Amino acid sequence: MNQIKYFFCLFFSFLLITNCTRFEKFDVVIIGGKIIDGTGNPWKYADIGIKDDKIVKVGKLYDSDAKTKISAEGLYVTPGFIDMHTHSDYSLLVDGTGQSKVRQGVTLEVIGESESVGPIVGKYDREKEAILGKFGVELTWETMGEYFKILENSGISGNIASYVGLGQVRSCVIGDDDRKPTDEEMREMKLLIREAMEDGAMGLSAGLLYIPDMFFTTEEIIGMVKVAAEYGGIYATHIRSEDQKLLESLDEAISIGKKADIPVEIFHFKASAKKNWYKMPEAIEKINDARRTGIDITVNQYPYIAGSTTITILMPDWAREGGTKKILERLKDPKTRQIIKNDMKTINRGYDNIEEYMSYVRIADVPSEKNEPLEGKSLLEIARERNADPIDNYFELLLEEDGNISGVLFTMTEENKKLAMIQPWLSIGSDGTAVKPEGILGKGKPHPRYYGTFPRILGRYVKQQNVLTLEDAIRKMTSLAAQRLGLQDRGLIKEGMFADICIFDYEKIIDHATFENPHQYSEGIIHLLVNGKLVIENGEHTGAKPGRVIYGPGKK
Repeated sequence: MNQIKYFFCLFFSFLLITNCTRFEKFDVVIIGGKIIDGTGNPWKYADIGIKDDKIVKVGKLYDSDAKTKISAEGLYVTPGFIDMHTHSDYSLLVDGTGQSKVRQGVTLEVIGESESVGPIVGKYDREKEAILGKFGVELTWETMGEYFKILENSGISGNIASYVGLGQVRSCVIGDDDRKPTDEEMREMKLLIREAMEDGAMGLSAGLLYIPDMFFTTEEIIGMVKVAAEYGGIYATHIRSEDQKLLESLDEAISIGKKADIPVEIFHFKASAKKNWYKMPEAIEKINDARRTGIDITVNQYPYIAGSTTITILMPDWAREGGTKKILERLKDPKTRQIIKNDMKTINRGYDNIEEYMSYVRIADVPSEKNEPLEGKSLLEIARERNADPIDNYFELLLEEDGNISGVLFTMTEENKKLAMIQPWLSIGSDGTAVKPEGILGKGKPHPRYYGTFPRILGRYVKQQNVLTLEDAIRKMTSLAAQRLGLQDRGLIKEGMFADICIFDYEKIIDHATFENPHQYSEGIIHLLVNGKLVIENGEHTGAKPGRVIYGPGKK
């Protein structure tokens, strides 16, 4: 009799175990998709069960009970994409839905290159509020922590993380002047970095091509980077030069990583300007050599041969000292203006002459309606239309627009782009902003990377050109980025991870944004979940704002 009871107990236990998922209640079940888990492993068929904001089951769940069932039959299911370098700092305060990014499959943006959202104290030039003014946003915070609270209260569709900027803390303590910091000023800057790390910054970022970052010496940078290292942060950098001194600038980044004992992330890895294109293989080998010797260095990249920045970058470094206000003062002084012009004729950053350089620079955005017809045209083209000297016309444009002109610069090669892309330590960063075609965020002709970066990788460099395998491309967009940021709970399709999930149609995935017509959404992202909630459903934004601030390791 006891043996019969034992048999029945064993039998019913077996039934319970093998059928438990049939009765398990999920909030969301994703059924029938090809799972690419983010590790680089081949895809597999599996279903995903989600409760609240987490993945709680990966397996066969087709007959499980769920509030929402999503059919992914014929589609790929991956972790949400992580954009390692973005400039959505202020646009998300205008529209938290982050349309151009989430429609690419992006579930986490990392903001804060050099000029971060905080701190904003001391000598920080309040005229920089003009950046906010064009968005109609009022500056009401002083610290990164206060900004995070405003962002969370207003609501965002995707997740956000931020670095604290090296240039930001210098602007607060010293301003934009070219001089050596005093010991007391160094202590003040380190304190601001410490406060930002405790507010949740991911690490310290630098834009060493820009003012005021460029005024720091390597040793000064190391001293401040060590503060971020104390909290387990990383050092992310726009290196000093991506053209004529590319290799020397990589050496500096490697040296900072070694001496500060901190992981290094290089923004938008490239060899810029035609006389420097040959340097890409050597740049790659430098990073491989550094990694072989134990330096934890990685890079990110956007899949275009053009970059974008302020067109004041064409001027010699000394002429940009002090920021936009000082630039305009110099251009209004005939004597100084002529000196700048003479220097520009000899400093061409890797081109035969300044006219050739200007032929590669297009106007992306101007504040005034008067000059809007110039958007999309090159500086050389505009000068010829006006029958004007190219450099003088460039100066006049800056004066007309108070120095606030962004440009698109065609400075790279497709061959180098692909060579870098296949490196195992390269992730993806758009260097773009979350915008949309309508309203104030739809102005100008911004870089198409704002809309197309991630689908472009999948549609062109995976599907059409076979530069990457699909699994490796997804790894670069997900787990590699999460690893670099130190995130243990995102970037993979795995039980216990946050449910940031992208579901796309591989046959349709493609970017549509062009340099001539950038305000076009990408195609192929069918569903997108952020923290377990649908943000994109059947290709359309649901209006949901489940995004969160993702805090760095020093958060208190």
